[in-house]
Amino acid sequence: MQVSFIIPHKGRFEMLTQTLESISKQACDLHDIEVIVVSQTPQIQQHTLLQSPKFSLTVCIRPESDTISALRNYGATQAQGQYMAFLDADVWLSSNWNQQMITELAADPDRIISSAMQICDDNAPPLEQIRTSLSNAEIDTDVAFLPGRNLFLRKTSFDKIGGFPEHLITCEDYFFTDKAAKLGKLFYTSAATYIHLGEDKAYKAMFDKEIWRGQSNLQSILGRNIPLREWPSFIAPPAIVFMFSLAILLLVFGQSSLALMAFLVAVLPVFVYSLRLFSLANQKINFIHILKFYVCYFPARAIGTVVGLFKSIGVKTH
Repeated sequence: MQVSFIIPHKGRFEMLTQTLESISKQACDLHDIEVIVVSQTPQIQQHTLLQSPKFSLTVCIRPESDTISALRNYGATQAQGQYMAFLDADVWLSSNWNQQMITELAADPDRIISSAMQICDDNAPPLEQIRTSLSNAEIDTDVAFLPGRNLFLRKTSFDKIGGFPEHLITCEDYFFTDKAAKLGKLFYTSAATYIHLGEDKAYKAMFDKEIWRGQSNLQSILGRNIPLREWPSFIAPPAIVFMFSLAILLLVFGQSSLALMAFLVAVLPVFVYSLRLFSLANQKINFIHILKFYVCYFPARAIGTVVGLFKSIGVKTH
């Protein structure tokens, strides 16, 4: 067995089916592939996605209490392949993904993880285009972080990294790839691509998901050195919400000048982040849509960060 695809799953069968279909279309010998779906949905055993797969398919059922990291680590214990491909259960891979990931690792002996570029349709909703542009801030280069949606590495490298952090509910990919970066290079390539089928398309859904994503922000800092470029992502959301709340409070007490100053301090980083993304997207996305994204994003992240200190926030799907 050459490559073991490991997919944590909960809920959405249709997207998982599409993910498996994209694996079946890989331009390689499918006998060299095994797929391990680690699910928290027992009904998966009766689902039609298990009928006549073109590759070796194993489905493992795990308890609801397991984190995504625990699901991935469990899948790794069942893997027989020389390489491990960690996918989310809602991605569509380009047909050359499997072979290109192997090629990218072989191109540089110092590379420890390779990952493909995210794409979306030209007529995708603005929010999906925004998310895609953010993912592609750095292309065809070594990066400091890779999202967990598609990670490809040797089994020996996974063992050296020590697996995913099971104590984190979210932000586990930051923690995992940060540890990996201490052992080798992380490469993000445009030679292969993927579509994130479950990408945010509506702002309300995005707001709720960002609350969930933000809950492990502070916990993910523990046990690793945080580079200077990451600190704004931790500080900005609560700082913006605090300054905006302060502006309202000052206005109530009749301190209009101070309220205006606090308001300007709150909105400045929103505009700076928006201008940066507008540039990253080559000005192809309407600036108002980008501004709307950050107006939703920062408060949601702040709420998630604070709530995450006191309780866990559940999610219905992986």
